Amino acid sequence: AIASRAATVKAKVPARITTKVTNANLLVTYDPNHRGTAEVELAGALKEIGEKPQFQATEAEGLFKAKVSNARAVIGKLRDLCKQNPEVFKVTHHYIPIDKWCKSDVAEMQKVIKAAASGINQHEKWKMGLNKRHWDKMEGTQLIIKLTDVVERPNVDLNNPQKIVQVEIIGKEAGIALLTPTDIFD
Repeated sequence: AIASRAATVKAKVPARITTKVTNANLLVTYDPNHRGTAEVELAGALKEIGEKPQFQATEAEGLFKAKVSNARAVIGKLRDLCKQNPEVFKVTHHYIPIDKWCKSDVAEMQKVIKAAASGINQHEKWKMGLNKRHWDKMEGTQLIIKLTDVVERPNVDLNNPQKIVQVEIIGKEAGIALLTPTDIFD
């Protein structure tokens, strides 16, 4: 039954997966056991809100890169869609905007993070979010210390930040964004 369901889902998968998305501005996590279903779900949800995205799988299982018109606006529309019809989102989980891509070298990431952090006002509370996939050059806590060294803002708040410096490392590249809590859709 599962094999026939997988074949049915695979047959329904639209030809939207491309080999290379340039300037991807949205990451989407999904259940890696249901990639075909996730492709259909992502394409359907984005189509329903008027998007014509390009997206691709990444070297990390369970992760798509997508190019949409405006990632933050898309996330707002997806959140509204979820409130109206939560059943649309069964196997896709997290939708994260990306502002800039760079090499996953620590010094390169620090440069991009420092530029992004200029968008945090001195009085604002902030935190860093970090996900690393296929990257083992440094342990997580040690990496966060290195990356936050360049953020010259005093008010770290891990529980209730106003801004989030989000770092998504995928092998040899890293996507970085300065977000508000509502910019992420889970």
